[in-house]
Amino acid sequence: MADNIYWHEPSMLQDGAAPSIIAIGDSWFWYPLPGGSLAASLAKLVASNRHTLLVFGNNGAEAYDYLEGVYATMVDSALRRYGTTLSGVFVSGGGNDFAGFNDLRPLLGVDCGACASADACFNHGTSPGCVEALFDRVRRNYVELIDGVAAQIPAAARIFVHNYDYAIPSGQAVIGSRAWLKPALVAANVPAGLRAACVRYLIDQFSARLADLTASYAGRVVFVDSRGTLSASDWANELHPKAAGFTRIARQKWQPALAGAGLA
Repeated sequence: MADNIYWHEPSMLQDGAAPSIIAIGDSWFWYPLPGGSLAASLAKLVASNRHTLLVFGNNGAEAYDYLEGVYATMVDSALRRYGTTLSGVFVSGGGNDFAGFNDLRPLLGVDCGACASADACFNHGTSPGCVEALFDRVRRNYVELIDGVAAQIPAAARIFVHNYDYAIPSGQAVIGSRAWLKPALVAANVPAGLRAACVRYLIDQFSARLADLTASYAGRVVFVDSRGTLSASDWANELHPKAAGFTRIARQKWQPALAGAGLA
């Protein structure tokens, strides 16, 4: 584990350290099993440039949680304390807004057994339970978060967002946990041959929103597109890569973006 990353602010202060990068994230930053998380891999990349990461959020965090939810006060307070000296902010969020039975099942039709495409499996429109409504809400949450972060950090600092990779709805869960993707797809009678395509569809819809919003920030926001990086053997379960998978995404997708901003 890199020694330039902290998940607990008092531990950082006890070491006499201060963050130059704040990471706000879900389980891709907080994944607790051996091998670590994406945040741990990113800390190794920026260590040579003498950067220290302080991570906020937790497993299961949704985009809303960083604004008005359980982590909002911590994030806002940290930005007020450290914002003027930050070189970057990393954000990982949005995946939990559509992963999990209670999030994914309402997006799918009542019975998708006769559907011939992933798009046809989903409810569409602007009302709750529709794909467009979900991702428009996620985009609004991102805009609000980015605006708040940008107001607290130097103009030269960059905000990095990412989109995960094409998760495989295998039914594989973390030990003792329920799977996040396959149960909802099975309950909606999605044909087995379309289940992976449905997940790809969701990731692509999320990615399109991130690409769209980053285009409006004149280079201050960097979109790290990590789709298509992992193979089936790189996944530990339905939502999380193995340690080598996190490392591959960090090196292949994040490192060029970080280097472009002078962070790695």
